[in-house]
Amino acid sequence: MYPVSSDEGGIKIKPEYMEQEKMYYCIHNDKVLLVFKDDQEFLNCYEVEDAEIVQSVKKCNGVDEIEKVIEEYLAKQDIKH
Repeated sequence: MYPVSSDEGGIKIKPEYMEQEKMYYCIHNDKVLLVFKDDQEFLNCYEVEDAEIVQSVKKCNGVDEIEKVIEEYLAKQDIKH
């Protein structure tokens, strides 16, 4: 079961199904949400509103492709993570 999902009611996060330090993705209201649980069991969530990224992610066929889009964006923006 994928631990992050979206419906008309909002975002649903099930941290009990999440691995630590693994990024999970969800699209909601034309935003890409990046969620992960750190090694101290804290949930971290980031919103990406950039239209180009959102459209690219919507075209992806899986998590590997989404990760590639995000990595390319970070490299293009010279953002360290």
